[in-house]
Amino acid sequence: MIQTLPITEFDFDAGHLIWDGREPKAYAERHVKGAKNQPLGQIDAAAIKQTEGVLHVLCGGGTRAKKAAELIEQIDPSRTIVILQGGTRKAVAESLPTVTG
Repeated sequence: MIQTLPITEFDFDAGHLIWDGREPKAYAERHVKGAKNQPLGQIDAAAIKQTEGVLHVLCGGGTRAKKAAELIEQIDPSRTIVILQGGTRKAVAESLPTVTG
């Protein structure tokens, strides 16, 4: 099941699993606190099986996150996926917790 949540409503301190679907270079420039780089092209059944529970996905603005969520749902229909709307750009604009490197 795919759900959406504005990134401004996300609890960064709750320890949720977050996948950032951008390429490594973009991820390294800046990403939200707690996000793991999982490029869209590297999402597969093996990667998904290494995770448990709700999977939050984002990207720079939303396009890759939507594609990632659809792919994850196709591979594991029982998984709950939450798209963090607005992505990294919105997080930066709103001064939400982000990291470089």
